[in-house]
Parts: sequence; C-alpha cells; structure tokens
Amino acid sequence: MSRLILFNKPYQVLSQFTDGEGRQTLADYIDIPAVYAAGRLDRDSEGLLLLTDDGKYQQRLSNPRHKTWKTYLVEVEGIPQTEQIIDLQQGVILKDGLTLPAKVRVTDKPKNLWRRNPPVRFRQSIPTNWLEINIREGRNRQVRRMTAAVGLPTLRLVRTQIGEWKLERLQPGEWREIAL
Repeated sequence: MSRLILFNKPYQVLSQFTDGEGRQTLADYIDIPAVYAAGRLDRDSEGLLLLTDDGKYQQRLSNPRHKTWKTYLVEVEGIPQTEQIIDLQQGVILKDGLTLPAKVRVTDKPKNLWRRNPPVRFRQSIPTNWLEINIREGRNRQVRRMTAAVGLPTLRLVRTQIGEWKLERLQPGEWREIAL
C-alpha cells in the first residue's frame, strides 16, 4: 500500500530533506523513510505539500504534462484592477513563455489563516488585497512571477489545494497520512 503525506509547509522551510547550509528542511518535521515531495513549494511560500513513496503517483502529481490544478491564496501589494485579473486569467508572458490561462478571483482575507513569522511587511501607504489563483502548471515561482508581471507583487503565498487534496485545518508544520 502506498503512502501519501499532506504537509503544511511553514514559511522558510525547504521542500527537500537535506540542505548543506543549515536551513530548515522537511526532515525537521517529517521522520518517515522513503517519502519524497511530489512537486515543490519555494522557501518563501507556505501551505500544502504532498509527499509520497509511490514514484508513479509522485510523477503524475508533479509532471506539468498532467496539468494538475493547484490553488493558492495570494496576498498582493496594490488594488487589483479588472485588466490585471483578465491578464492573469488569459495567461501572462514570462521570460520562459506564456503561462496557461489561470482561474483568478479577488477574495477576502482568509479567516482561519495562521500568523506568519516573521510577518509580511506592512506599509501604511500601500494597500494589500487577496487573490485566489488556480493554475495547472508548476514553473519555478510561477504565481509570484505572474502577479509581478501584471503589477501586483506577491507579499504572501499559501497553497491550499493540489488536485483533490486540500490543506483543510492543518497548521504550519503539521501533517497527516493518507493510505493510497
């Protein structure tokens, strides 16, 4: 029977088990042999990371060819304008090419979102807003690059869902196992 771990990756934790620079890694939270991350979540991002011991399942989840939908809550600097949302929805030109269309909507600040340590920078003169963004690619820092390309720099990024799997009530550093 295969294992699947749903993990709420905290801010500033690497999506790998080792690091030569002394930074926090998955090994600081998960002591299960022979599981590997299915995809990545950059060190500056938080939220759902899936780990499995099933190589075929790992490949299906992380390979861009399978186009698994991923949902992110994104705090951006500025007030999203209709044109910016439409640009994100239609696809944004990045240095590595045009992104696939995304599902994007402005949303309220999440009610049950944990505090980040350290907190996101706050500037009284610049408002922030939240977007829910769904993409089916997994380019390096893609959501951050997309929002920056339309003039809405990302301040905080939390992945809440990958395919059918949801973060739900897991707090940062917590995980739960599901039998596949």
